[in-house]
Amino acid sequence: MVEKLRLMAVHAHPDDESSKGAATMARYVSEGHEVMVVTCTGGEAGSILNPAMNRPDVLENMAEIRRGEMARAAEILGIQHRWLGYVDSGLPEGDPLPPLPEGCFALVPIEESAGKLVEVIREFRPHVIVTYDENGGYPHPDHIRTHEVSVAAFDAAGDPERYPEAGEPWQPLKMYYSHGFSRARMMTFHNALLEIGQESPYTEWIAKWDPNTPDVLDRVTTRVECGEYFEQRDEALKAHATQIDPESRWFFIPLEMQRRLWSTEEYELARSLVDSTVPEDDLFAGLREKVSA
Repeated sequence: MVEKLRLMAVHAHPDDESSKGAATMARYVSEGHEVMVVTCTGGEAGSILNPAMNRPDVLENMAEIRRGEMARAAEILGIQHRWLGYVDSGLPEGDPLPPLPEGCFALVPIEESAGKLVEVIREFRPHVIVTYDENGGYPHPDHIRTHEVSVAAFDAAGDPERYPEAGEPWQPLKMYYSHGFSRARMMTFHNALLEIGQESPYTEWIAKWDPNTPDVLDRVTTRVECGEYFEQRDEALKAHATQIDPESRWFFIPLEMQRRLWSTEEYELARSLVDSTVPEDDLFAGLREKVSA
């Protein structure tokens, strides 16, 4: 009998859960485990990145539409979902950068937002939490704040003296940072496409890549086999229709090629309160034989 375990993924905006670790989550759901995504903001400040959705009626109802997109993605992946309830900070642009909007997620004191996440952790009682690294995956203020809040909540959730009003203490046992599109992965698909005489969508990215920038793959400790669930991942991503153009480079690489050349999703073990030897192939490594549901 497979022991039921619980995984929580903490993300900044709706659609992040479908572009970062979605196939892993679908795999664990299919194996009978419980998975919850916590989305910190409503994604209200996100640009419309799909030309077919760039319409006045969509712009006027962006918050409501993005909530509906998130609900569809959660249904496709089979996950539970919670909103943390904060307002999208937007991605500031310019030199100098403009100030962040008052009341946005990135400006809320960490003690406050971590308390709200602690409440959800104590309710769901995850054994494993997945979030972003200290760079946020990329330097969006909401992604960086999501990292900070997730780490603070991981440390506080098991402490009965912290947030006593937030429920009975629960200590998650492992924390991972998700790592997405590494240079090594990009080069693998780029070269494979050129070898069969096809155009690569990554040519421009590779040309601009700073060779002195470390590849996030160097930080990876855990590679989860999940190629069987790539269709679910893509369908969940397409559910975020305001953000994802179905004709974009996200879907350029045939699934058969993806499964053959790179059928895993990658993570970095950042915290562990159980014995676990890296490299791993399972976010629940070290837990399956020791944890009761």
